[in-house]
Amino acid sequence: MDKIRVGVIGVGLIGKQHLDFYAKIEGAEVVAAADVNEAELKNVAEKYNIPHTYTDFREMLKRDDIDAVDICLHNNYHTSATILALEAGKHVYCEKPIAGSYTDGKAMLDAAERCGKKLHIQLSFLYHKDTKAAKTLIEAGKLGKLFHARSTGYRRRGRPYVDGYGTKFFTRKETAGGGALFDMGVYNISQLLYLLGNTEVQTITGKTYREMEIDERRNAISGFDVEELGIGFVRFKGGMTLDIIEAWAVHMNGFEGSSIIGSEGGIRLPSYVNGQVTPLSYHTNMCDMEMDSTFNLDAMDYRWHNLRDDVDAYDSSQHHWIAALQGRVELLPTAEIALQTMLISEGIYISGRLGREVTADEVVSLSESLAIQL
Repeated sequence: MDKIRVGVIGVGLIGKQHLDFYAKIEGAEVVAAADVNEAELKNVAEKYNIPHTYTDFREMLKRDDIDAVDICLHNNYHTSATILALEAGKHVYCEKPIAGSYTDGKAMLDAAERCGKKLHIQLSFLYHKDTKAAKTLIEAGKLGKLFHARSTGYRRRGRPYVDGYGTKFFTRKETAGGGALFDMGVYNISQLLYLLGNTEVQTITGKTYREMEIDERRNAISGFDVEELGIGFVRFKGGMTLDIIEAWAVHMNGFEGSSIIGSEGGIRLPSYVNGQVTPLSYHTNMCDMEMDSTFNLDAMDYRWHNLRDDVDAYDSSQHHWIAALQGRVELLPTAEIALQTMLISEGIYISGRLGREVTADEVVSLSESLAIQL
């Protein structure tokens, strides 16, 4: 298989995670990296054997031996960097969320179509074993007619920077666009949209909160002005509904995992609370008895890798990206799912601001660009 030659923009915490994945993929070759932090760029290039480095990513985009660019910048930088890379003739893989607003994300999809290039968004939950198992059960009809889903995300005190992890740029609308919904909610909401079939949004209502105690020194440094808790309710065309709770910080000892319910059965996805993981479970009635069951997902994964073709193409977001560029598999519609996720998240913000339910069309019309031009 042909090697896919990749250039990475941004070698901070997330950039290093992406590089770790590429190092495990035989078909990927990182040939260049760019970052404004020259010292850190030099260290990363030495560690990952990256031959070419740039402090100005525009210079990297001039290379004609790069097939794809991986963008690992803060949210409001995504749009400008993505469009510049697409216009330079590169396929683009971008970190989540797609951007800082719906209108910025839509501009990215439009540019990809205009340039005839692929756009892939990092939605890592789509490649989890539990997601693969849940999708298989749904497609086999084991849930019957789907009618409601619940998206849950929990941290007790996990606000970036102010609670000790990450940088202050996660907590500023100026660079991040949003808080808990954009940082973690994107994973849970996009996972459910994928499982439900990325259905079309009709209306959204919701509210966000920032009420808990906070370290005053870190608060002042961070400029914290995004939500720590987001609540929402979504109606889809066709009748399905989705409710959402996403917490960076909350006085609770954990949430149940996200769930999907149908006329014939229900699925509860894993929850991740204080280092403990609850497994994927399936719930139905059998012989007039309620049945709750779990699955051996490790055995599933082993069997599928040995018996099915191209299963490795779904081992991670990076594995899928490289396999799709090689033509081995069709690229999942991650950009479209990410854009729908952004529509819902921004709809919650707008609904909270207006104090009422909003339509999808209203969100599209009221969305404002937060993109930082590079």
